[in-house]
Amino acid sequence: MPVPLPPQVSPPQFVLAREAPLRGRQAEVVALPVLPGDDSPLLGPGAAELCEDSGTDLLALVGTHEAGEDPSTAGEITEVPLALGEDQGLVRVLLVGVGEGTPADLRRAGAALARRTTDVEVLVSTVSAVCDDEGTAAFVEGLTLGCFGFSLRRDGPRERPVAEVVLALTPDSETASASLARAVAVATASWTARMLASVPSNIKTPAWLAEQAVASAEAAGLSTRVLEGAELADQGFGGVVGVGQAAAAPPCFVEVGYRPEGRTRGRARRTPHVVLVGKGITFDSGGLSIKPGESMKTMKRDMTGAAVVSSVMAALPDVECPVRVTGLLPMAENAVGGNAMRPGDVIRQYGGRTTEVTNTDAEGRLVLADGLAYAVKELDPDVLVDVATLTGGVKVALGQHLAGLFANDDVLAGHLTEAGRRSGEPVWRLPLSSEYESKLSSKVADADNAPGGPPAITAALFLQHFVGGRPWAHLDIASVGDAPADQDEWTEGPTGFGVRLLLRWLGGPEPLAGVGADR
Repeated sequence: MPVPLPPQVSPPQFVLAREAPLRGRQAEVVALPVLPGDDSPLLGPGAAELCEDSGTDLLALVGTHEAGEDPSTAGEITEVPLALGEDQGLVRVLLVGVGEGTPADLRRAGAALARRTTDVEVLVSTVSAVCDDEGTAAFVEGLTLGCFGFSLRRDGPRERPVAEVVLALTPDSETASASLARAVAVATASWTARMLASVPSNIKTPAWLAEQAVASAEAAGLSTRVLEGAELADQGFGGVVGVGQAAAAPPCFVEVGYRPEGRTRGRARRTPHVVLVGKGITFDSGGLSIKPGESMKTMKRDMTGAAVVSSVMAALPDVECPVRVTGLLPMAENAVGGNAMRPGDVIRQYGGRTTEVTNTDAEGRLVLADGLAYAVKELDPDVLVDVATLTGGVKVALGQHLAGLFANDDVLAGHLTEAGRRSGEPVWRLPLSSEYESKLSSKVADADNAPGGPPAITAALFLQHFVGGRPWAHLDIASVGDAPADQDEWTEGPTGFGVRLLLRWLGGPEPLAGVGADR
């Protein structure tokens, strides 16, 4: 039986309010927006009420910043404790710079506010009163993700995120409520992916991770299927079986299915179908091509791709995704043992293509290849997207703020790039250069799994052979899978990068518009 995970802290709960409960003991902390003005910063909604109750000129206090500091800068926070009227006590007022009010500014402002309100029960904020729906969503995402934490300490985490956030002075309309619900779903999905990637590998076996994926999918009303043990070998999942064969915890393969509401198998017009494949290596020792000890410290998160896909799938009903989506999670632990794959072994991937394993530490592409080949043969998708912490080469190329994007379809690449820009999870397209195709050649198999060359490119070229000519994109998130320090909505550790990007794309009105038109 998998070791149970102790209860974890939950993300903040959000409530809409038409009025601003700013007075007295109704609010423990109040956050007001500070906006840029022509000559000096401007205070947003709620400021006049607090000034009247406290007899304090908040704008004058904002003006006492040191020379060179602009309190309206996104994420800049000025704290003012106010004594309100008789018997109303003290209230902490946080004046939050929202910059130009762009989604990026509001995401940054929300994250900064999250870090200033740990261990707070109720936060009342009027920041959303100066935002449109997209801005409010960004603010909610920042506030949620900026206070993410994971702990297995016996006495719980050192700091807990704010429990409840009241978004005050927001119009009480169906649009506002629906927009908030969607924003919360996206932020919570990203939180969940981070949590799964944070769990240590002695708990997070492939079976444990499969249980989490199935539970979240079924709670969202999605279909599930799990293959494990002899089933995997019998059905030809040579990559998954080969990678996981030395581990005490056996590999498995999870399939999760989503259909948009109102769409059934019997409809005359076929619903477009997207398949997402997420790399699920629950720990990567490198196998017999063993990693240096220092490089193993973060390998509990080598299943981030699977965590991203699992979390995205569970949130699809909440973002009202209009297309059919299947999530595939090939999961294994890459261990060292007497039964481990050896350099020089040849494995047969799903569908029959053979791979010479010249480096057992290039294992992610082996399980992804099985997932992609299975999708093509069994699911007939219109579009394939895989997500993986795949290569160190992409980190060398792009640093730690951009993910690598490879695609064989320009329109699909454009959709994902725009979704990344708008969601705060940016990607940079890298070339599927056919000049390097010859490096994949092997004398004994259809391909070499570790041919050298530009490693991120040759890995993508390896995967391209399993997509059956379908429109396909590969997100190599090894560059952004871990945040080195707290910055904006990123917290030190696993990032869950890709959840917001994919939900922005799949939650759009026509996510597949124009994709595959030239094929």
